[in-house]
Amino acid sequence: MRAVSRSFSSVSLESAAFGECPGTWPLPAAEAPAEAWWRAVAAAGQGHYGQAYSELAGVRRCELDGPLRSLALSTHASLLRQLGWHGLARGWDGRALLAAGDDVEARLDALVGLAADALGMARFAASERLLFAARDVMADGGHPDRAAVRVQWVSAELAMATGHGDTALDHARRGVELAQGQRSVRHRVKSDVVLAAALCCAGRVDDARTHAEKVLDETAHHGLIPLHWAVASLLCGIGSATRPDAEIAQIRDAAAKLVEHRGGVWCAR
Repeated sequence: MRAVSRSFSSVSLESAAFGECPGTWPLPAAEAPAEAWWRAVAAAGQGHYGQAYSELAGVRRCELDGPLRSLALSTHASLLRQLGWHGLARGWDGRALLAAGDDVEARLDALVGLAADALGMARFAASERLLFAARDVMADGGHPDRAAVRVQWVSAELAMATGHGDTALDHARRGVELAQGQRSVRHRVKSDVVLAAALCCAGRVDDARTHAEKVLDETAHHGLIPLHWAVASLLCGIGSATRPDAEIAQIRDAAAKLVEHRGGVWCAR
């Protein structure tokens, strides 16, 4: 496996992307393609989609082939997917898989992305096959910790989509457990968002409500606007025990508008 290179000057960018400082803004300038990828990941976590798209385009121009180009393609796909464009995301993830070669990190990002794309398009059997393929890659070792967490997220979401609440809850709890041992605040918070949704799917609505309200505050604290929108959307469906429905709807709508202001375009449903 060829790892993306690191430098001392990019520590703060890596911490913003995959570490303890996901709310850092403005972000430091990137001095190398790998740093630009970290910058894009960090910007996307805060809903700065326009900035993230720009950084990723720069990475693709610099990297003609190889794992970093693949990671940039997968990240672009994830931005589209977050906004509801699963069909468009599939094309980017497919290109990412072709560019990944034998790099474990890049292959896993592409495979898990493709599984999430298929899920969003209600192609459940295809999603399951892609998750199995990702687990096969992980069985050989050498994968980043975040890959195992992402597999649990999509496995939980697939179980929810197919009406298997208890299975979804098992995967979501495993995702939380794995994320707790990692540096990434963003991965820990997203794992909690997935757990709240899984609790609801398993019929534990009161627990889901309590957990979601805690995560609503965490996403606001860290400036994770897309996740803030997601958990507010969940609470709009199940109600909050501490806030009126109108306030929760206002929080959701404000987050959606902020995403648009920052360059995100929602897919019309």
